[in-house]
Amino acid sequence: MRNYRHKTRHETVSVEGLDIFYRHAGDPERPAILLLHGYPTSSYMYRNIIEPLAETAYVVAPDLPSFGYSSVPSADAYDYTFENIADTIEAFLAALGLDRFFLYVHDFGTPVGYHLATRRPERILGLVVQNGNSHEEGLGPAWDAPKAFFADPSEANRAKLPDWMNFETTRYQYVGEQPARIARLYPPDGWHLDWDWLSRPGNMDIQFKIFSDYGSHIARFPAIHAYHREHQPPCLVLWGRHDPFFDINEIMAYHRTLDTVEMHVFDSGHQLLETHHEECAALVSRFILDVETGEY
Repeated sequence: MRNYRHKTRHETVSVEGLDIFYRHAGDPERPAILLLHGYPTSSYMYRNIIEPLAETAYVVAPDLPSFGYSSVPSADAYDYTFENIADTIEAFLAALGLDRFFLYVHDFGTPVGYHLATRRPERILGLVVQNGNSHEEGLGPAWDAPKAFFADPSEANRAKLPDWMNFETTRYQYVGEQPARIARLYPPDGWHLDWDWLSRPGNMDIQFKIFSDYGSHIARFPAIHAYHREHQPPCLVLWGRHDPFFDINEIMAYHRTLDTVEMHVFDSGHQLLETHHEECAALVSRFILDVETGEY
């Protein structure tokens, strides 16, 4: 195992009455990269790429509210929408003094990250998208029932949603229906840890509230595409092709609005970093250096 210069540090900062846990490494004088995780994970998903990336950047990976080691305020005390979670991350960035940064998004971190990007485009040095959706092409037939629920959150439409907040589906987030040769590469630690956090008292209801707001992210797709067209952020797309949630057609949709986009597809699933963290860390590090030196 390589011995990296910068070791990961684990800290908590108080932000607007919430404790936000984060992992960070590297020189704060270097360009920063903000890593935003998705459901049902936490900053733990980035554990294997933080130190490699810290060779070229200052790396910051927070746990979003209700995930990981961050605070889990009740739904009465906190507005669990992607917009409000982005507000919390804005306050977190201000507390750390981070103004400009590369943005790495995955799954639910994608709507949070795009709120940050569209609010102040000038601070985004570049985008890294890993199995996160911002185009209709990524929403395959499995999204028909959720989209019907987002349009009309009735009890009848909720009853048509699959039962996905359980241990088996948490495991499915990792291995999906991948061939055994790939599925056996995933350590079980991830889904066991995720399930421990997800099954905390009251947290399933909170997670459903967050999921219910995904319709607002879909409604923002035109605004996200306008951001792409106008600001042309440097963009690197990393994709596990066996993702059971976001269709692989998603990645080609970026070509419609971005003049230049780099894409890499791996024989992996939704949780790509569990199987290909070394390859992804190398690609992201080179991407950061290329943007910084004007080679991108």
